Amino acid sequence: MDLDELRRTEFAALNDGGIFLNSASVGPLPSRSVAALAACNRDRARPAMWPIERINAILTEARWMASRLINADESEIALMPNTTTGLNVAAHALPLRSGDIVLTFDHEFPANIYPWMQLAGNGVALERIPVTADGWPDEARLHERLTDPKVRAVSVSLTQFSNGYTVDLGQLSRATRAADKWLVVDAIQAVGQLPVDVKATPVDFLACGAQKWLLSPWGTGFLYVRKELCTQLEPTFAGWAAFMGSDDYTQLTSYDPRPWPDARRFELLTFPVQDFAAMNASLGLILGVGIAPIVEHTRALHQPIIEWAERSGAAITSPPGDRGSAILCFKPRGDVAATYARVQAAGVQCSLREGAIRLSPHMFNQVSEMERLSQLLQAR
Repeated sequence: MDLDELRRTEFAALNDGGIFLNSASVGPLPSRSVAALAACNRDRARPAMWPIERINAILTEARWMASRLINADESEIALMPNTTTGLNVAAHALPLRSGDIVLTFDHEFPANIYPWMQLAGNGVALERIPVTADGWPDEARLHERLTDPKVRAVSVSLTQFSNGYTVDLGQLSRATRAADKWLVVDAIQAVGQLPVDVKATPVDFLACGAQKWLLSPWGTGFLYVRKELCTQLEPTFAGWAAFMGSDDYTQLTSYDPRPWPDARRFELLTFPVQDFAAMNASLGLILGVGIAPIVEHTRALHQPIIEWAERSGAAITSPPGDRGSAILCFKPRGDVAATYARVQAAGVQCSLREGAIRLSPHMFNQVSEMERLSQLLQAR
């Protein structure tokens, strides 16, 4: 797809004179997704328009779309309202015991900290590995700690929210497989702007909300559960549709105690079906464009800011190369908060995270927008 044409047809609402560079916080809905949402809400006024077959078709498509994004099987996808819920499911489903250690990095987003912290009452310890001098995850130290037999699980963000650092998931996958440790991944800042392939780099759980890089409504997302675990782990919450036979609405009181033999055993009801219909439209757009072109485009968008930083002496606090992502963070010389306030006042939507200004452009952004921002920064 031509990305300039895509901007005109799917993201015309962004042509308001401002510059939106905040997809790591919340992504805009494409026009097709707004239309899907509106159609569902319009039909919601007439319940007869919503037979169970229509509802199930939307949810089935959502699982299939999510599976395509990460090269999983549809049976390995459980729909979730957000990343936090998915990580809580993982934390409580794994058979962790008193004395076990879960490894993570310090400075992780809180959604990947608190679910594991809460296991302290069961004697499970969360160990936060300090970041490097650059403020990035210390992957070498994490791999050293994997040799400790008390370490039973690792839970990390694929891409860090505060600086865009992306871990070597391939190396971590191989190491945890070899050491017989569980691997849980928070992928909300990665899926949609980075290639993710759970067949090439196996993990046990992968949680992803869809409201950021996947350009979908709040309250949508998914949890990947490795196929073998789908039958080994029990549901952490007894959702009534998580059990076999619950798809037959004519015999709901048969009460079959067997959970579904796939990831649906971890799902909670009731789903915001209209929002998942919009998510399906957004994922269709992303898959149509392709992740590789999104990677190439978003990295090219960084160049005007990187060149400005070199001229001005500002510090780029995001890593280059393979450890980088679509997120670009920088610290200008002088007062960071004042610079952030100035660009916000000029109509640039971005974020201030952990002492740095975070830019998160997506496929709909244009080089001219980044050049305008660099000029604004230069004119301090």
